[in-house]
Amino acid sequence: DPIRADAINNLILQLKNDLKVTSIVITHDMNSTYKVADRIAMLYDGRIIEVGSPQEIKSSPNPVVQQFINGRATGPIAEW
Repeated sequence: DPIRADAINNLILQLKNDLKVTSIVITHDMNSTYKVADRIAMLYDGRIIEVGSPQEIKSSPNPVVQQFINGRATGPIAEW
């Protein structure tokens, strides 16, 4: 749920800032990703297909990345 997700995001950021820890967060929630990440690695079909800052991911020309981050039902990502 979005309220708990935001609380968890804030906890991750607090740990990062207070304890200088590195976290690996696995999520499909791009809003959470953009809030907590310095670097993002996107996986597709078992491979890392894109790595970059949130801004680099948002502006990626990769059609798979664009379909996923924009939540489009049509595109190169295989349908079930």
